[in-house]
Amino acid sequence: MEPNGSATSPQDRPMPRWSLSSGSGLHYGSFVNSLSSLTPQAVEKSAIPPRRAYIAVAVLCYVNLINYMERYTIAGVLLNIQKFFVISDSTAALLQTVFICSFLLMAPLFGYLGDRYNRKYIMIGGLSVWLVTAAASSFVTESYFWLLMVLRGLVGIGEASYSTIAPTIIGDLFFGAQRSTMICIFYIFIPVGSGLGYITGAGIATLTGDWHWALRITPIMGVVGLVLLVLLCPNPPRGAAETCGEGVTRKSSYLEDVKYLLKNKSYVWSSLGVTATAFLVGALAFWTPTFLSRARVFQGLLPACSAEPCNATDSYIFGAVTVVTGILGGCLGTLLSRRFRGNMPNVDPLICAVGLLGSGPCLFIAIFVASASIPTTYVFIFLGEVLISLNWAVMADILLYIVIPTRRSTGEALQITVCHLLGDAGSPYLVGVISDAIRRSNPETHGWNFRSLKYSLMVCVFVGILGGVFFLMTAVYISEDKKAVLQFIEDDLPPQQGPASEPSTELSNQEK
Repeated sequence: MEPNGSATSPQDRPMPRWSLSSGSGLHYGSFVNSLSSLTPQAVEKSAIPPRRAYIAVAVLCYVNLINYMERYTIAGVLLNIQKFFVISDSTAALLQTVFICSFLLMAPLFGYLGDRYNRKYIMIGGLSVWLVTAAASSFVTESYFWLLMVLRGLVGIGEASYSTIAPTIIGDLFFGAQRSTMICIFYIFIPVGSGLGYITGAGIATLTGDWHWALRITPIMGVVGLVLLVLLCPNPPRGAAETCGEGVTRKSSYLEDVKYLLKNKSYVWSSLGVTATAFLVGALAFWTPTFLSRARVFQGLLPACSAEPCNATDSYIFGAVTVVTGILGGCLGTLLSRRFRGNMPNVDPLICAVGLLGSGPCLFIAIFVASASIPTTYVFIFLGEVLISLNWAVMADILLYIVIPTRRSTGEALQITVCHLLGDAGSPYLVGVISDAIRRSNPETHGWNFRSLKYSLMVCVFVGILGGVFFLMTAVYISEDKKAVLQFIEDDLPPQQGPASEPSTELSNQEK
């Protein structure tokens, strides 16, 4: 497979049943340009009935929602957890670090399995592990903080199976503009779930007076998700969307898959961009409610928390902001991509670059005005999160069209591993360590509790700008890498047995 091979001049080889040389008038460079989006005939048949496909996406979105709700419930009740276990910022951040580390270590295994075995069964097994361990973590007492960390690690193992495989199933259920829309909807549930995690966590803790109950609500919702997954989620053939249900059958070893991905320049650069995004989002998601709460204490608007339950105002507000900005930014990013795809083949990485580069100044201002005005801080947090959220769906679609179908789960897994290992696995802990170091070198006052976290969060601004540069590099290579994927799929399809004018008749007969 040569990246420079022409995907629109198949006359030098046997004509496949679905040709890339259709006169669709579509251009390369947009995430809607899969093989099927370039051929009108491909729309006539799909591997899974449309109604069942839409139901499957709804189920996957619901599970994604509770996945991220559970992940950020901890952040919503972090002040309570610190009081309960009497732990520092850096130790508290270990809860997220341990979770992410187990998540990233298991992702390559699930990526390997997801490219070779029944993806539905793998997700069911992973979700079952997640439900049991998440529920068990809510029963930990104050003498067993180490046990809470162990259970958080096991929760990460369960979630790795789902996050690695679910996007590839959506990629095989839909193509073209439909795929773009479904991926957008799926990834919007990341910020929506994250925001609801803050809100439900803080709300349940306040309502019951016990933060442990906050960790029990998502496992209860997860049981419903598990049942729906068993009953309603299919396992479509890999590459079904691009080949009218036939699927791509070419086999390869895991080492060959990894070598292919490492030679794919747009995959490598976009993965680095995703890693910077994960670093930025992971640190901000974990620490922002605590940072804003300390800012209120610094300004004298709130007394310092001395007993459970701590004031949860900023968990509620930040959760709501995360939900709104996630929906707004995700939809806006997808609309911009579809609007400019015809004239700008590399529009997707450019959108991601603009999102990260634009968020930097907004976050810088938000961090430094927190000492003077909480409302102004929220305005710039809102703007920064909208810009970051432009990336959610677009980043996912980039991977689906620059990696061949039989290697997408492996591609998702390796990207997850790298972005979490170098991103949000360490960013909350790094911010906590810097905060503790600054506070130790200054007087033990509420003012320095706030300032230490304020200065440590500045690392997020610099990493976000670096991520923007990575996506600009992705824009240089993405068009050729996407053409190479379309070339591969065309070559993998069996040759046509009759004249080139027969594909439409063949598809019509199959429908009957």
